[in-house]
Amino acid sequence: MEEEKMEVDVRIPAPLKKLAGEKDVIKSQGKTVGEVLRSLTDAYPGLEERLRDEKGEVRRFISIYVNDEDIRFIQNLETPLKEGDQISIIPAIAGGASLRRRVTQGPSII
Repeated sequence: MEEEKMEVDVRIPAPLKKLAGEKDVIKSQGKTVGEVLRSLTDAYPGLEERLRDEKGEVRRFISIYVNDEDIRFIQNLETPLKEGDQISIIPAIAGGASLRRRVTQGPSII
């Protein structure tokens, strides 16, 4: 008997919404995180390149959580899902002043 695929909500971060039809949350199905990501990238092909590297692994600057747990500390893409689980895709965010701004302002004087 084949296991039933679970329906889960996938939260799409603002930087990726354009590639996901401007949606904040997408309902998807799968038994594992990997199956859900495959279903998601089949429906929204532009997400594939942003989420996975050439080996098919989640890019190192992307974190994926099931509910509030990072899948890297569970079973990664093989993390099993339950009906109603929530998957969050979190891209790393870099910040700080640009080098040009720091150079033109000069050193800080306290």
